[in-house]
Amino acid sequence: MSPRLPLFPLGTVLFPGLVLPLHIFEERYRQLIRQLIDLPDGTPREFGVVAIDQGLEVLPPNPGSDVTELSLHDIGCVAQLRQVTEHPDGHFDIVAVGDRRFKITGIAADDAPYPVAHVEWYPEPDADAEADELAPQVLSIFRDYLSALRGGPDDQLPDDPKVLSHLVAASTALTVADRQALLAAPDTTTRMRLEIKILHRESALLRQVRAVPMPPSELHKPPSLN
Repeated sequence: MSPRLPLFPLGTVLFPGLVLPLHIFEERYRQLIRQLIDLPDGTPREFGVVAIDQGLEVLPPNPGSDVTELSLHDIGCVAQLRQVTEHPDGHFDIVAVGDRRFKITGIAADDAPYPVAHVEWYPEPDADAEADELAPQVLSIFRDYLSALRGGPDDQLPDDPKVLSHLVAASTALTVADRQALLAAPDTTTRMRLEIKILHRESALLRQVRAVPMPPSELHKPPSLN
């Protein structure tokens, strides 16, 4: 039988090794966090983060609304629960860390108020020699991109090709569709090739318009590595 994984649909993409802070206020996901907290010691406290293709992150306030259907991407990333802060009003602030990737094979019949999926693991092979050769090029282009975006480079970047490819994917100001394509790349080499094309495109846009191609409020520093 295929593994089952509780899902947390979001309007963003989580990558392996990257930190995801979340404020949990919907009751169905508060219930999920409580269930994870109550698991026996040594049991993985994890859920699946999957990007929304169409639909809403939060259920509409009107229970009779028909805008409740979600269309999800089929490739997601397991999030391991690392820190939980419960507030007096019952809300949670959590910190999770991306782990392995998965592919949704079907939605499970379950009484839980949140979606539960049948999944298969979507492993990524170790970086090959070509990825090692591409890494310096990705690093160089990404540093130029960060310099144009923020006015200065970020010198604290990893050398490991797989880790670098995930950090670049998560840190570049991209659409969900672009990030999803990078998450779904079958291996590090494929992801890095795509990142080179995307970074060239985004850097060219920055040079042409001399402005950040998204609202400043949406900008953030690269997510922390695990």
